[in-house]
Amino acid sequence: MRLLLISTATIAAMMANPCAAQDKPDFSGFRLEALGGYDNISSGGEGDDGFVYGAAAGYDAALGRARLGVEGEITDSTVRDRSRDVLTAGDRLRSDAGRDFYIGVRAGYVISPKLMAYAKAGYTNARVTTRYNSATEATRDSENLDGFRIGAGLEYAISPRFFVKGEYRYSHYGDQNGADIDADRHQLMAGVGVRF
Repeated sequence: MRLLLISTATIAAMMANPCAAQDKPDFSGFRLEALGGYDNISSGGEGDDGFVYGAAAGYDAALGRARLGVEGEITDSTVRDRSRDVLTAGDRLRSDAGRDFYIGVRAGYVISPKLMAYAKAGYTNARVTTRYNSATEATRDSENLDGFRIGAGLEYAISPRFFVKGEYRYSHYGDQNGADIDADRHQLMAGVGVRF
């Protein structure tokens, strides 16, 4: 009888350990996020502000306290620039920031059981749509800009599966089809996500 009780207690303890491990944030595995934040795009010293929003997905692998992962993201923006009397009196020029695709890598370090710091880098492709209207002409053109992005942030686990994060990132768009765009993008992002 004593052997049976010891065996039962041992099996119960073995079964409880995986459950206990699942009750702690791990900052690893597949994740989905909703994003939103401040967006600033500037070129030639002039900039425009707006709101950026979107979604991201990624996967992080655990290597001790380090985390290495890949991620992808799609966002849109409310950044707009409007000008009048550009070429002729009364004409209008409007530029709209559109969708932005990002794919990159992320390296993190678990600072405490609920907090991870990370840095990221990757490729970004942003669309800009331009509309020009005058008394005799109306044109519309869209261009996709290739660039790079770097950033850093903090991720905080509010439960074993759910997390929030804050992030700063910088993107640069340079030479496009022989033309030097020289556009800079600064974003302050907040996110909420779930791990699987």
